[in-house]
Amino acid sequence: MGMLARITGRGKASGNTNDSSSLASGGHAIDSQKVLCPTDPTVINPMNAGSWETVRTAPVSDTPRYFNKTEADALKKLATQKAQEAKQAKRAYKSLKKLEISDAEVHVAHRGYIRGVAENELTKKRSDVKTARALHAQRPEYAKLGIGLDRADNSAQRRIEELKAKVKDKY
Repeated sequence: MGMLARITGRGKASGNTNDSSSLASGGHAIDSQKVLCPTDPTVINPMNAGSWETVRTAPVSDTPRYFNKTEADALKKLATQKAQEAKQAKRAYKSLKKLEISDAEVHVAHRGYIRGVAENELTKKRSDVKTARALHAQRPEYAKLGIGLDRADNSAQRRIEELKAKVKDKY
């Protein structure tokens, strides 16, 4: 259901469901597996430490050796190219980090909103219960008023019948 449908109330489910009875008994639907579920299957966390791979353009030269001019020129050209790519990679990773920070800010803000919704829902339900209790407390007085009205109605009806009987007797 879309945001506008929720705001306008179209498509709103009835509030009388069996779920409310589990709320009334202190039940919950908070699944710890869902709460702790990663935001992405590849995200880094203790259960997914990620890859420990690294980037290595050239193999490690573990023994001393001589290089000829062609090798040295090719390595210089490759080193210059990789320096430029490293500069761009740093820029890209900086941007990716900014995106993660922005995503986290939105996530935190949304969770704050959700907490506010939950807290305000509880406040509203407390108010509803307080009102319901007050209404229940009024029931005996309304019953008393109703009995009084019934008596008045019966008394008036009896008096009307008496008057009708007197009028019939006269005519």
